[in-house]
Amino acid sequence: MIPKLHFISRGISATEHLENIQKACSSGAELVQLDLEHISEKDHLKLAQEVLKITAHFQTRLVIKTYYKIAHKIKADGTYLDRNDTCPTLARKGLYDWQTIGAAANTLEDCHSLIAKDIDYIGLGPFKISEDQKNHPVALGFNGYAAIIEILTTETPLIGFGGITTADVLGILDTGVSGIMVTKAITADFNSIKTFNELLGASSTDEMRHTFI
Repeated sequence: MIPKLHFISRGISATEHLENIQKACSSGAELVQLDLEHISEKDHLKLAQEVLKITAHFQTRLVIKTYYKIAHKIKADGTYLDRNDTCPTLARKGLYDWQTIGAAANTLEDCHSLIAKDIDYIGLGPFKISEDQKNHPVALGFNGYAAIIEILTTETPLIGFGGITTADVLGILDTGVSGIMVTKAITADFNSIKTFNELLGASSTDEMRHTFI
């Protein structure tokens, strides 16, 4: 089952990633998504291995963004693919059967395409766009989420992302979205993990077809 709250780790250095992940796990995060975007390629595997030690200690699920081959190598719980990353069908061939695949979508068409590729959950967003994300796809907001979910018929969990704060959670859940991915709000205050979990109402979605191991 997929947890409703995903902490997306960001950092300009491996040390910053590790510190943030340590804080998130000790504050009750159930799933960490490791984003290696700002880390040099030669340090990707090393950092992922160090992160796995932390998440394993706290029994926190670990998902590797983009680099599905690293997820396979270190036996992380799964991978998360951005819209311009490897096709989920191809990534599936490079993963263990028990590893999960999440993938990003911005439109109804994106969602239909991903469902046909047998992904385990969809990251739907962005919910908001910050000043430093002007080149990202159009923000969906509450209305965009509701419009997609009204038409989309699927049991695949939809996880919202993009500038989400605690003030947004209940409204997002009202649209039918299953859970959320959060970066900035949690990094600014790791104690907010408890608040997010309380607002989400439960630790895991019931819709999930696959189980993390």
